[in-house]
Amino acid sequence: MQEYLNELNEAQRDAVVNTDGPSLVIAGAGSGKTRVLTYRIAHLLQQGVPPGKILALTFTNKAAREMKERIAAIVGDNVARYLWMGTFHSIFARILRFEAEKLGYSSAFTIYDTSDSKSVIKSIVKQMSLTDKIYKPGDVLSRISSAKNDLVTPVSYTRDTNRMMADRAAQKPMVYEIYTRYMKHCYQSGVMDFDDLLLNTNILFRDFPDVLKSYQQRFSYILVDEYQDTNLSQYRIIKKLAEGHENICVVGDDAQSIYSFRGAKIENILNFRNDYPKYNIYKLEQNYRSTKNIVNAANSIIANNKGQIFKTVFSEKEDGNKIKVVKAYSDVEEGFIVANDIAERRLRHQYKYKDFAILYRTNAQSRIFEEALRKKNYPYKIYGGLSFYQRKEIKDILAYFRIVVNPNDQESLKRIINYPARGIGNTTIAKLEDAAGNTGKSIWGILTTSDLTQLGINKGTQQKLKNFVELILRFMMKLSEPSAYDVAKDIVSESGILKDLHQDRSMENQSKIENVEELLNAIKEFTTNKIESGEPAMLVNFLEEVSLLTDQDTDNAEDNDKVTLMTIHSAKGLEFKNVYIVGVEEGLFPSSQSTDNERGLEEERRLFYVAITRAEQYASISFAKSRYKYGELKFSNPSRFISEIDQKYLDISVDDMLASKSKPSFNNRPSDLFSKGFSNTLMSVNKFKSTNVGQTNQQVNFNYHEIGKTEIKPGMRVEHERFGKGIVLGIEGQLPNTKITVEFDNAGKKQLLLKFAKLKILT
Repeated sequence: MQEYLNELNEAQRDAVVNTDGPSLVIAGAGSGKTRVLTYRIAHLLQQGVPPGKILALTFTNKAAREMKERIAAIVGDNVARYLWMGTFHSIFARILRFEAEKLGYSSAFTIYDTSDSKSVIKSIVKQMSLTDKIYKPGDVLSRISSAKNDLVTPVSYTRDTNRMMADRAAQKPMVYEIYTRYMKHCYQSGVMDFDDLLLNTNILFRDFPDVLKSYQQRFSYILVDEYQDTNLSQYRIIKKLAEGHENICVVGDDAQSIYSFRGAKIENILNFRNDYPKYNIYKLEQNYRSTKNIVNAANSIIANNKGQIFKTVFSEKEDGNKIKVVKAYSDVEEGFIVANDIAERRLRHQYKYKDFAILYRTNAQSRIFEEALRKKNYPYKIYGGLSFYQRKEIKDILAYFRIVVNPNDQESLKRIINYPARGIGNTTIAKLEDAAGNTGKSIWGILTTSDLTQLGINKGTQQKLKNFVELILRFMMKLSEPSAYDVAKDIVSESGILKDLHQDRSMENQSKIENVEELLNAIKEFTTNKIESGEPAMLVNFLEEVSLLTDQDTDNAEDNDKVTLMTIHSAKGLEFKNVYIVGVEEGLFPSSQSTDNERGLEEERRLFYVAITRAEQYASISFAKSRYKYGELKFSNPSRFISEIDQKYLDISVDDMLASKSKPSFNNRPSDLFSKGFSNTLMSVNKFKSTNVGQTNQQVNFNYHEIGKTEIKPGMRVEHERFGKGIVLGIEGQLPNTKITVEFDNAGKKQLLLKFAKLKILT
């Protein structure tokens, strides 16, 4: 027996050595999937299969590179280098270069990236005299991409009733025509985009059977990684290539299928047995990553899904910590709790920063945790994205704020003078910039004091510039308002930014909208905190705080030793010693867009499963009773997913113990989910009225009351609706301007104006 086989457990070894015929390898989280795939290829090579006869498909270049390096260590680089191993796109681009002339392309065709495609679509929209406010390039490209991944060509697009109806409902009935022109442009330019690499491979194999047969004969063995993430286009190519010999091995985990929004179809892995009735199934069920409590908790969650291939994942590691369930009064307190727990565990166990990860459902949630970590001067990195205040849509809005506060801020003015688009081009901006440089004025000074005709600016553009100036002047008149939030909300609304973003319904743009809403939440929180503390809460004060925040140097440790912040989608395939899953609330996780159908809810549950199985030693799940949404304080219920975890794997305080196991179905209303689940502390039924997700603070009876100076004394325990519980340290000043200092359990020391604090005395 080859030495490398001794490194495998029995299930892994069976999956490696049984190489003939169709094989389905179901690899649970942390079960050594990559090792099995790598060793199976190495075993084929050791058995004398020529490397050029093996096709191995992955989803990332990194995965392909790592596997090839491992294989080379076993069989030698001079053999491994001849494998057909790479991403779907790289392998099929290679095939298309050999066969390009059959499709009317040159073998030297170029490949468009997303920005190239958007630019072409923008030009086509303009040529068709359509408005790009409706036909946003990003949204149109997303629709075209979806069609290609479902093998819908421009010719067949108009016969796809569902697509045409969806386009009409979105007021974009001409998408099919843009698609047709876009494809014609690409063909005439000798260009393919990423989706074309798959679509054209399907067309090649469909229209040229001899070509298909030659590649079927070339590849005697086909291996596919992360099969649960394949779309229809990828699935069809794989199935065609495997016809005949059916020596196909697919590796994946249906429980980790979380990319349907990218076109992935879980049915591809669930229906493998129907495609290949003579298949063999190998289940890799031993988890080498996580403790027993983490693995068993994850099992109890995913057991609620109907659409799955059942397996029993187990761990032979120690029991480990139970999963900690944390209730926060607000998203602000949640941030403090997580940051404090990181500090405590780092000190107690001598962990490095990189041993911690904070996972959230949406990118917009990162802000709270960024700010909590910054206050502790802890280094962190946003994985797969920019820091919240560095995102384009946030910088655009901050530029508006800066111009309103200081109209001579030239860089901010240049950033937003034509955003949203108002017909002020780069040539006009260059003329204004030259005039400013020649006169020593700012661009704003030129706009408000100079004769623009003398600068060579035509009447039509002058009117557009005048409209812009009047818009900014209207905003400037609001600056005296004491609430930064009121001013900011008007700017975001009246500037047209939100309207502009809402025109594009792509997933990418939805994230931008969420980020803008989160910025408004941040300003609302800032305003409330400052008013409670008796400090100025104007827009200029908010900008000052943000400037200090974003300029703070957190790179005080090695670049790779930082707390990781990321969405759960980005975390797939990674692992950390300590994982914090945050914002686990109904309407947020699971997403409100997924709770009205079983298919969507099951994918959200798989996403939750992925989150928990990232943890090696410690996992924490937290939820907030309240968080700002659209600038209003709203109240939430804990996610149904928490109740689905077997309580013996959870660490909940006595107050929060599960009274009995609740098994809500996908159509349960959030307010019903915990009627038999969490007790009064978790649901807070004795403190709050039962609420549905999205209910506002006006509809909830908090039972907070004004506390007069004579009623409260140092040493008393009090409760605040956002900062949680704390102890009174001192009181000073006369009513109505009495200030109270409270040391909150998680949020630290705060000084508040008593009349605004809405404190409740705890008995």
